[in-house]
Amino acid sequence: MSYEPTPETSKSNSLWLQPFLQAAGLPFAAVLTREDVDEAMATEGVSFGELDGSVFTPALTVWGWLSQVLHTGELRSCAAAVSRIAVLLISLECKPCSGDTGAYCRARAKVPEVVIRRLAVQVAQKLEEQVPADWLWHGRHVILGDGTTLTMPDTDANQAAYPQSTSQKPGLGFPIVRMVVLLSLATGLLWDMALGPYAGKETGENALLRTVWDALRPGDIFLADRLYCSYCLLAMAMQRNVDCVVRQHQRRKTDFRRGQCIAKGDHVVVWRRPERPEWMDEATYATIPPLMLVREILVEVHEPGFRVEKLVVVTTLLDGNCYPAQDIAQLYHYRWNAELDLRSLKGSLAMDHLRCLSPEMVRKEIWMAWLGYNLTRKTIVQAALVYGKLPRQISFTGAVQAIAASWMCLATASSSKLAEMAAAQFEIIAGRRVGDRPNRVEPRAVKRRAKPHKLLTKPRDEARQELLAGRTRR
Repeated sequence: MSYEPTPETSKSNSLWLQPFLQAAGLPFAAVLTREDVDEAMATEGVSFGELDGSVFTPALTVWGWLSQVLHTGELRSCAAAVSRIAVLLISLECKPCSGDTGAYCRARAKVPEVVIRRLAVQVAQKLEEQVPADWLWHGRHVILGDGTTLTMPDTDANQAAYPQSTSQKPGLGFPIVRMVVLLSLATGLLWDMALGPYAGKETGENALLRTVWDALRPGDIFLADRLYCSYCLLAMAMQRNVDCVVRQHQRRKTDFRRGQCIAKGDHVVVWRRPERPEWMDEATYATIPPLMLVREILVEVHEPGFRVEKLVVVTTLLDGNCYPAQDIAQLYHYRWNAELDLRSLKGSLAMDHLRCLSPEMVRKEIWMAWLGYNLTRKTIVQAALVYGKLPRQISFTGAVQAIAASWMCLATASSSKLAEMAAAQFEIIAGRRVGDRPNRVEPRAVKRRAKPHKLLTKPRDEARQELLAGRTRR
């Protein structure tokens, strides 16, 4: 079936974009337009909510879902989202929907994962093409790579797709999904993402990274920690004309007495191709060069409180004149932004534990969170451009709070009023700067004591039956 937007649906498309200050005349207005959303829906044949009496169109469903992403706690529930949709419909002088969440949940299930992913990735890729040159590193785009895990409700379907840790007994753990992300250093936007089980063959971070490797473009720089420091990965990057900056793997030894010396603690050495890994076929292995030149740089950490005093950074940026060692050392220091971005997703957007009960909806939930994350980052980039700041200087949490607070007002604002409200919103967001605390040191401990609940050592149903049996005897 084709997707033919009705007048109400077309208006709704602008509704869920407006809270993120997506309107003509604003910076980066063409990053994600109503036409882009319509095209994404049409390509995947999404068509529902067009019959008389239907309430939940694709766009209105996305609006409600994104409102869940930006709210936490009780306000994240489907019931709260339906209540917001009812109020929105009243504001638009339409008949409000029922408070029953069934229709809304069924509408969410009809939105394809591929559509959500397409919209989220499009925001990042289109915006990255337009960022000012002074936001880049040596005029080049840097893409951060990192991984993390998320937990989800303990259902049979989730356990089958994303099993819990084998160290936990059945009924006592939660299903775990592994996630590997590519993030823009300049803007913090998600570039692409891969999901997989926590354990099993070809489920590690490097395996997942290979599934999104094509997202890197010629000329990009890939920045990651030592888990991604492998001969094959660096060689595959060079084949795509992508440079790498990674920390030396702990199993590889560095001897600065060998190789071509650039400066003290900085040399170029020859790496030899290892044996073919199990995941690589012979044809691909034959394309990997037997020898490769890499640059190794010793970085000394003098700030107190850091866990390491020395580390070795490996890079394919071999020219010491164009890329001085101190610049590369500073670039690797920026890798920590990947940890902060993941913390924004899991902390500010409260996505460390998911809510959906099936693997299909879990994946959609994650991608919808990243869509909300990217649109929030886009708003931060707009505010940074208007007020002459860098996106990394503006608080992500502060931006989420500002957008959530004005969610309903911006969605229903007229074009003229939206421009006025956007100007005020940019000022608020730009004013919420990240605290300037260079080399901050804090103990990894908390003051607040945990509640004295015992650990659950048996399945909840079994423990409940024991409680009921005990009460019966009394």
